[in-house]
Amino acid sequence: MVAIQVEYQGDLHCKAVHGPSGTELNTDAPKDNQGRGESFSPTDMVATALGTCMLTVMGIMARTLEIDIAGTTATVEKEMTATAPRMIKSLAVKIHVPHSLSPENQQKLERAAHTCPVHKSLHPDVQTPIEFTWG
Repeated sequence: MVAIQVEYQGDLHCKAVHGPSGTELNTDAPKDNQGRGESFSPTDMVATALGTCMLTVMGIMARTLEIDIAGTTATVEKEMTATAPRMIKSLAVKIHVPHSLSPENQQKLERAAHTCPVHKSLHPDVQTPIEFTWG
């Protein structure tokens, strides 16, 4: 189990501390929801978690396959609902692997990305289209 300590600092800002490492991160409410947009919003962190989780799980698979996917990128476009309740409507993910890989390894990496724990934990109402490009 990992503990994250979160403190509300006022003015819609929070500080989170990762228990095992002591690493700190800060959040702010987005400009379209009374914030100043000075840092990641909590829903931006969900989008970030999805992209980093997918790349991490792909990295684990790449190790197993003994291939290098360094330089692989993910872009996650977050869209919020326009009507109440305010929630994430869509997290569209574009993953670019800058290496030429066999179709078999591409398929294994794509399957791995779809099994990331964050993706599996999202509510079914959150749309998550995923697009891969190779080479």
